Amino acid sequence: MTASTVLIASDLDRTLIYSKRFVHDSKTVACVEIYDAKPISYMTFGAVARLTASAAEFHVVPATTRTVEQFNRISLPGAPYRFVVTSNGGTILVDGVPDPVWSKAVASRIRETCAPLGVVTDALLARASDTWVRNFRVAAELFCYLVVDEALLPVDFLEEWHAWCEPRGWVVSRQGRKIYSVPSTLCKSHAVAEVRRRLIGRGELAASALLLAAGDGALDAGLLQSADAAIRPAHGELCALGWTIPTLTVAKAPGASAAEEILNWFARSSVHQPSAGRRRCNRVSHGTTSRRDMC
Repeated sequence: MTASTVLIASDLDRTLIYSKRFVHDSKTVACVEIYDAKPISYMTFGAVARLTASAAEFHVVPATTRTVEQFNRISLPGAPYRFVVTSNGGTILVDGVPDPVWSKAVASRIRETCAPLGVVTDALLARASDTWVRNFRVAAELFCYLVVDEALLPVDFLEEWHAWCEPRGWVVSRQGRKIYSVPSTLCKSHAVAEVRRRLIGRGELAASALLLAAGDGALDAGLLQSADAAIRPAHGELCALGWTIPTLTVAKAPGASAAEEILNWFARSSVHQPSAGRRRCNRVSHGTTSRRDMC
């Protein structure tokens, strides 16, 4: 079997799949997620076709902050995927089953480098208020997030919460109504690197294979930085931060149409396969606060 020369890793929400408010023409999209008997996530028909084709030709790794349960709600075109990264890198699904060795290693690394989850959740809840918090969740016993009323969110909350989290080894990311608090060592790029290592070890991926990546949020920045070439949509947290790197392309299509452009970019970039460059981390700036991304 000939080893593949391309590995594609992509975020899902607001990168490949979109809620209805990002859909400009309901006649051009397919529903890919139903929750509580309601359709909640969509892809354009063009994106469905392109992702299906890419998954058949290359190693494609969905890389999401969603938990395993949340990921399994999605009917992702091109499935089944041999490897899936969930929980922001905390879990690697291998043929749909969580890899316990990886999960144990991640938990150990977090214990050694970051404040305990309980300390963070206590501090977060002490600052939260029912007047603007609509929900609070702990995800996979690894990180937590708030669902907020954006109009009522205090203007100084994010900066103050960043300042508290950073010296304790945690980072903060706001993605629309959700505000994530995540250990700094919990990173999609680590998990994708592990998938890459395994594929190379099995002779299924060339050691010099090109890594292409896509994402829209600060939690994706480490993954985009680790890639040989990356793309993000012209919306989302990284766009609001003005985040860029020399190897980054910014999609121009609005809303859900960005997924189609991103997937077409993957296909075009796969034709050009330069030697894999040095993989490194990046710093993301949020207002006046600098914070190291999860890598």
